[in-house]
Amino acid sequence: MGASQIWAVVHAERAALAEDLRRLPAERWATPSLCPGWDVHDVLAHLVDDARTTRLSFVRGLLAAGLDFDRLNARGVARERTADPGRTLEAFRAVSGRTTSAPAPPATRLVEAFVHGEDIRRPLGIRRAYPADHVAVALRHQLRTSVKYGGGRERAQGLRLAATDTDLVLGVGEEVRGTAIALLLAVSGRRVSSKEFTGQGTLLRG
Repeated sequence: MGASQIWAVVHAERAALAEDLRRLPAERWATPSLCPGWDVHDVLAHLVDDARTTRLSFVRGLLAAGLDFDRLNARGVARERTADPGRTLEAFRAVSGRTTSAPAPPATRLVEAFVHGEDIRRPLGIRRAYPADHVAVALRHQLRTSVKYGGGRERAQGLRLAATDTDLVLGVGEEVRGTAIALLLAVSGRRVSSKEFTGQGTLLRG
């Protein structure tokens, strides 16, 4: 996928998430997300910060955070999270069409959109039919990238991953079969129910 195609998908995913959250009751914004330590409001604030990020602001922010990515992300959430979740959602809508990002491969934008979308939706019981072929692009990126750099290569080591909803088979070893989104979440470090997978491989099961 080219960069323009990737941004088109990201913009569509941002719009879909904003629509899903449009009528979310106030008390549900505090629901714990799939991201440890963050509720769904925190994740949305992170997505606002992510959309506002430029290459220069990322470098400056990382230096100010002492090269600590967790501290950088925490500061971004604190900066963009408002007292009223509705205002944070408005801010997300306002930045949803941006094409700025940290200095990272374009496929990371797909990872952010899909994984954080599920970080929010799954705990809230919201279902989305993601474009499996595009999720597969994000999954391929994660499998090429070390956990140290936000990927999931080590988590899938010794496994053969087969997506059940698109033409994707990667790796060698015991097979794990599941939807592309379930596989992406698992290799990205999210807990996924073993009911979403079949096959002999077990390392991805939560």
